[in-house]
Amino acid sequence: MPDQTNVREVAYYYPNPMWRDGDWVKSLIIFFDGVALLVPEYMKEKPGMLDPAIVAGLDQQNLLHILHPESVVDASATEQLATALTDIITSGALDGLQVDTDFHELSMSRLGYHGDSGLAEMIFEELKKRGLARNSQDGKSIPMHPMVRSLVLVLLSQILRSQGPKMNAELSPITDNPTVIGALSELLAKKVMPSTGSVISFDLQTVGVDLGSIPIDEILDFRLQHLAEHRHYCISARKFSQELSRMPDGERLAAFDLRQAELDEMAAELRKTSRKAWKKPAALALSLTGAAVSLATGHPLAAVLSLGSSVVGYSSTPTPDMGAYSYLFRASDRFR
Repeated sequence: MPDQTNVREVAYYYPNPMWRDGDWVKSLIIFFDGVALLVPEYMKEKPGMLDPAIVAGLDQQNLLHILHPESVVDASATEQLATALTDIITSGALDGLQVDTDFHELSMSRLGYHGDSGLAEMIFEELKKRGLARNSQDGKSIPMHPMVRSLVLVLLSQILRSQGPKMNAELSPITDNPTVIGALSELLAKKVMPSTGSVISFDLQTVGVDLGSIPIDEILDFRLQHLAEHRHYCISARKFSQELSRMPDGERLAAFDLRQAELDEMAAELRKTSRKAWKKPAALALSLTGAAVSLATGHPLAAVLSLGSSVVGYSSTPTPDMGAYSYLFRASDRFR
């Protein structure tokens, strides 16, 4: 495996097509080589309309990547999504959901209707039969139980990592929504053997300051000077989670404390750099949840990641153990 510090790492924001607050993205971009959004074609103008200054600033330096599900959720991605969802549905994991709740719209393109309409329709019918999805009212989106919608988008956050090499990058899922991290943790915990694939979550670390009041051009200048050390923190957390999740229980506890101490030391240096540059108190936290997933476990994510494992290792042959992960990013209490 090549040195991943030489591979561009683009933050793939999910679960929604647009970030909730641009101030969050100002702080985020210091850690990554760009931000990717999954935006349906009928919403393609939305990012520029909602946050024109930040979108323009990122665009000028080629740091914003718009992925359209009409093309990236292709036949292969739809098959992986259908395989994982079928496993989850038939396991009965969704049977206890209360259907008397507000449903949220999910674009048909993100369910795979442009990739394989037959498989996407099969998924829809199975969900509809259980009262978890309803007929489209606009021909573009499907009303869906909010927990199932989150599940679909969590799965896509892993499936679409296979688009990274086309951008000469690693697409790293990242969210500002702790609820979807909980959904990922619960999904990773299913069918995991005790000796491998345990879910690892590094504690939230305060690593920088809230840059909401700083102009985007000043932030991008700071990023050019300090990207390397910020990226090293992210990559280390991801690498540590993979290593630890494969360890037997007896080894993992001691190793976790050591790894956490290393991350604490890195975070302290990042805080010092940010406070010195911006003269503001630290208010920005970053964590990671991840696990290796073994094909031998029959895990719901195994089929999803088997095709994407070459992305994780940048090799041409899938490996027996693969990794799913997501960063969680918080810029201050008002973004929680």
